[in-house]
Amino acid sequence: MSNTNILYQHGTLALLVPGLLDGTITMKELLRHGDTGIGTGEGLDGELVILDGTPYQVDSNGSVNIVKDDFTLPFANIHFGSYQPLTSVDGISQKELEEKILSLTSTNTFFSIELHGQFTNVKTRAVKKSHKPYDTLAKTAESQSIFEKDTVTGTLLSYYSPEIFDGAAVGGFHHHFLSDNHDFGGHLLSLGTASGDVKLQQFDTLEQHLPVKNQSYMDFDFSGEDILGDIHKSE
Repeated sequence: MSNTNILYQHGTLALLVPGLLDGTITMKELLRHGDTGIGTGEGLDGELVILDGTPYQVDSNGSVNIVKDDFTLPFANIHFGSYQPLTSVDGISQKELEEKILSLTSTNTFFSIELHGQFTNVKTRAVKKSHKPYDTLAKTAESQSIFEKDTVTGTLLSYYSPEIFDGAAVGGFHHHFLSDNHDFGGHLLSLGTASGDVKLQQFDTLEQHLPVKNQSYMDFDFSGEDILGDIHKSE
C-alpha cells in the first residue's frame, strides 16, 4: 500500500543555482514514488505537472506534452495523492488564498494543496531547454517564456515547505498550474483571483533523494554560491 504521508523529492533547488541541470532521474523511476507532483526537465526543459499518474510538460512554446518514461529530471516533488477537503474560495487573490490556507494548517511541516476551479489573470512561465555547458539558473531563466490567460478553468498544484528547508526546496509555496483543456500551464508567477475547492495533503516525512551517481554534482563546491538569493530571484 502506498504511503501517502511521504513527500519524495529528487534533487534540490540549490543544485539548480550553479547550473547542475543534468537529468538524474527518469520519469519511470520518479513515478514509482507517487502519482502527483511537479518538476522540471534536464536543462530546465519546461515545467512539469503530474496529475493522476500522468506527467504533463509545459514547454517553452506553451505546448502541453505527455512525456515518456525516459524523460529525465534534475529536480522534482512527487507523492501519492490523498487530498482532504480544506476550504472553498470564491474570487480571492493569490495573497488571500495563501493566507487562508496557512491560517487553517501549520507552517512547520510540508504539505500539498490542490485547487481545482476557475481562475483569472493567470501568468505562468516555462524555460527553453538548455544544453551543456549549462549556464547558471539565473542566466538560464532569462530565456523563459511567459504565458497569460484572462480566465481559465484548471488545477493549481502547490507544495509548501517550511522556511527551515529553504534551499533544499523553496521556503513557502511553490505553485504549478495546468488547465483542464491541457492547452495552458507552467510554473505559476501570479494570478488575479481563484474560485473553487481547496484540498490539503500533509506530510510527516520528507524523503530527500540526491543524485550521488552524477559526478558534476558530487564534485561541486557550493560554498561560493548565493544559493538562497538566486533561488528567490528565479522563483
